Amino acid sequence: MPAIRRTVVAAAAAVALLATATACGPSDDKAAPAPGGSAIADRQGGGADAGGPDLPSGMPSSLDDVKKWQKGGWKDWDQWARKASEFVNPVIEDLWNPSRMAEARNTPDVTTNSADVAAGGTDPEPRPVQARQVARPYHQHMAPIGKIMFDSPQGPMVCSGTVVEDPAHPGKSNLVWTAGHCVHAGKRGGWMRNIVFVPSYNDQGLPMSQVGRAPAQEVAPYGVWWANWITTSGEWIDMGSTQSGNAGSAYDFAVLHVKPERGGGKSLQETVGAALPVWFGAPSADRVSGLQAFGYPAAPPYDGARMMNCPARPGRLTMAQGTPAMYRIGCTMTGGTSGGGWFTNFGGRTYLVSNSSIGSLNHTWLAGPHLGAEAKRVFEGISRKFA
Repeated sequence: MPAIRRTVVAAAAAVALLATATACGPSDDKAAPAPGGSAIADRQGGGADAGGPDLPSGMPSSLDDVKKWQKGGWKDWDQWARKASEFVNPVIEDLWNPSRMAEARNTPDVTTNSADVAAGGTDPEPRPVQARQVARPYHQHMAPIGKIMFDSPQGPMVCSGTVVEDPAHPGKSNLVWTAGHCVHAGKRGGWMRNIVFVPSYNDQGLPMSQVGRAPAQEVAPYGVWWANWITTSGEWIDMGSTQSGNAGSAYDFAVLHVKPERGGGKSLQETVGAALPVWFGAPSADRVSGLQAFGYPAAPPYDGARMMNCPARPGRLTMAQGTPAMYRIGCTMTGGTSGGGWFTNFGGRTYLVSNSSIGSLNHTWLAGPHLGAEAKRVFEGISRKFA
């Protein structure tokens, strides 16, 4: 059977078996209703208690439908798979090959301006910090950081993510931290599709003009990892915007549980060799001496080929009264950086304390959510699901 035929048939089979093979982990305990009346279990990926997710109508059923899915094209993007319990992400082997990875340069570049910022709880705008390249090869320096790729209504897009520790599986985590807007469109949309994580993407930092022709082991040294479950906050689903920063930006975080495209017995953490602990309830911006933000900026003047970082001291940014103050740093990184981890050192360890969420219109600063009680609840929910 030709390779393309095998891929399409395999995808069709995966779609037919989604309820048991793709989006379902072990059942969660029922959760109490969250503010707003919806159950946390329903909003954060816990709808599998009945044996599978509440799949939306109109799943692809024909060969033509599956081919459209492979390319990210599918009807009713705004309404399809909006609820957390409807998340599905069938593995399609070889979909994200080096050529398609190189072509995915669109970014969910969420920007804002001073008029969108709440008057109280915001510090003066920071001076821009010029992003700098991370030392190569990436697997020797920042192996847990990688690129997230997905299909959106606007076509293939890219974000950044970080391998994080899982208390339910010490040393064997399959969890990746990123931004909510990299996986779900928020108030006016639903789940993105064909979501994968590629740790240490483009390990040698080749120019993007060469990435599409490079051997797969150089572009994806640890392989391609497909999300088989994702959680994000109810606040992001209810309020978030992929167009501009708003109250939902303070809850713009997500956690992926992933599995290797080719299968295998080792976890993501074992494969990569490292993972970052998440520090929930870390000190507020005025008590943190310094942060480093990492990611793969893909909007001009960058092209998404290289991992970059900005070291800076954070200030506070409040998007709406009553929402937690976000961290804000001066940084010239652009779209594609979204979801990339923000790290700080404490007691001899490096912790993830935030992720890139929004930036300024002229790309002089970035802001990320403070990871408090809601973030911890999202994280613990997916950890328990696969415990």
